[in-house]
Amino acid sequence: MAKVRITKVYTKTGDEGLTSLIGGTRVSKASSKVEAYGDVDELNAVLGIARTAVLDKDLSAMLKAIQNDLFIIGAELASPPGFEVPRIGEGRITELESSIDGLLEELKPLKEFILPSGSAGGAYLHFARTVSRRAERKVVKLMEEEEVGKNVLVYLNRLSDLLFVMARAENQRSGYSETFVEFGKK
Repeated sequence: MAKVRITKVYTKTGDEGLTSLIGGTRVSKASSKVEAYGDVDELNAVLGIARTAVLDKDLSAMLKAIQNDLFIIGAELASPPGFEVPRIGEGRITELESSIDGLLEELKPLKEFILPSGSAGGAYLHFARTVSRRAERKVVKLMEEEEVGKNVLVYLNRLSDLLFVMARAENQRSGYSETFVEFGKK
């Protein structure tokens, strides 16, 4: 696929609350479609911040690949149904699951809830997990209105699980202990 060169950032075409989908269809900026791909875009930006703070090079490389995946998912969500764009395949979902399994092997099993904290990288990964869950909810809402490729929802679901495990791994690899929730304290 050819690269698209952006020559102008502002177009003034959105000044009245509309935006263009891939292919040129105009929709409200408040549409479920725009909400869904907007949250995926926000997640991508949060992962960019996380990459600046994550100390582990392997985790950083994983995040870069995920950011690319999210751009592909955003393009799918920003397209009208049936429009031909690159799509996330089941192979990437399998890779996320393998990454989760691999990281879990080095972590102690959880018996309690943990607070989203730790190193800067770990905390940003926990934050990214919550944004991923929100993006997933927005995609579910969009799916109630129109057809969305099934891999989009599955990918976001696995991604939030992976981000949780990555946060734990980053914290452990950076020498931070997990902070457990203390129920019943006043």
